[in-house]
Amino acid sequence: MLTNMKETKAVRVGEEIDIEGLNAFLASKLSIPPGNIAVEQFPAGSSNLTYLIRAGGGEYVLRRPPFGNTVKTAHDMKREFDVLSKLSAVYAPAPKPRVFCDDKSVIGSEFYLMERRNGLIIRGKTERVSSPHVSKGTVTDGRTLENSRELRTEVCESFIKNLADLHALDYKAAGLGDLGKPDGYARRQVEGWTKRYFAARTHEWPDLETAITWLGRNIPTDSGASLVHNDYKFDNIMLDPDDLTRITAVLDWEMVTVGDPLMDLGTTLGYWMSWDAGEEMLNMPFNPRVLMENISRKELVEMYANATGRDVSNVLFYYVFGTFKIAAICQQIYARYVKGFTRDKRFAGFDKFVASLGRIADKAVMRQSI
Repeated sequence: MLTNMKETKAVRVGEEIDIEGLNAFLASKLSIPPGNIAVEQFPAGSSNLTYLIRAGGGEYVLRRPPFGNTVKTAHDMKREFDVLSKLSAVYAPAPKPRVFCDDKSVIGSEFYLMERRNGLIIRGKTERVSSPHVSKGTVTDGRTLENSRELRTEVCESFIKNLADLHALDYKAAGLGDLGKPDGYARRQVEGWTKRYFAARTHEWPDLETAITWLGRNIPTDSGASLVHNDYKFDNIMLDPDDLTRITAVLDWEMVTVGDPLMDLGTTLGYWMSWDAGEEMLNMPFNPRVLMENISRKELVEMYANATGRDVSNVLFYYVFGTFKIAAICQQIYARYVKGFTRDKRFAGFDKFVASLGRIADKAVMRQSI
């Protein structure tokens, strides 16, 4: 399914925004006359909360932390705003931020506003189009993702090339040299996500914990340093409706840092389910099933190697790490739901994702192949 820019819905119960406070803020900071303001929510995200704000004849995207956040180093709105302020000047797919607010009395938390980007997001298996810009079945010169292997390959090559472009950016020249500490990045990531996982654990997952042990014993030396998105997947990529090989935006920069680019690739591979992952994993709501069923992880790795010239011979470690990290993120989200910090029913079954991702990671270690 191709969906228009993170389709909006009514704001979920318990995640409302103080309209009066936001209205006053917009008037003072963006000179938008007080008056009618419309707020909708982008429902697909599972971490930071994202809203569409319509006011003064314009549209803005508002980002705020999730309710019930217990990770002190996560969901730093000021950091995300500062990064995008610099990154958007040198990397066209990064949306431009407009204004940051650290006054929690306005809507109940820190937040920032950024420009709205428009485009299509690939999700699911079918090639149904929901957009005023594209008629059903008329994508990219008559080719569709379901009937054209060539188009599927071109879209994936563009997806990977865009990641390679991010990794090739001169982050120091962009003013982002102090964003992270690249030395020892792989080790810190393994140790840090291991701690986060155990802090949020609600069940014992033997397969996943076996993979965690393997990761700790097989940490490679760093392969280099670059900007890393840390959540690069098709659900965070917007495409030009008239040319699916052109990326119009990369979204959700909350985990961006400077580190080992192959760790970034590993997360992307972790999201990429193969046919043997089972129906539940293939049908995860953010998965581009129409692509995953036809393009393999090994093909994505080859695309990345061709685009960057990097040595990818140790890709198994990075893939297992990416799979584990996604499981840890799902575990954190599930723990928030269990503790009542969110009422979002989507998260009630995230424990199944944790279990499945653990099995996938363990099987990869056992067969020594991605």
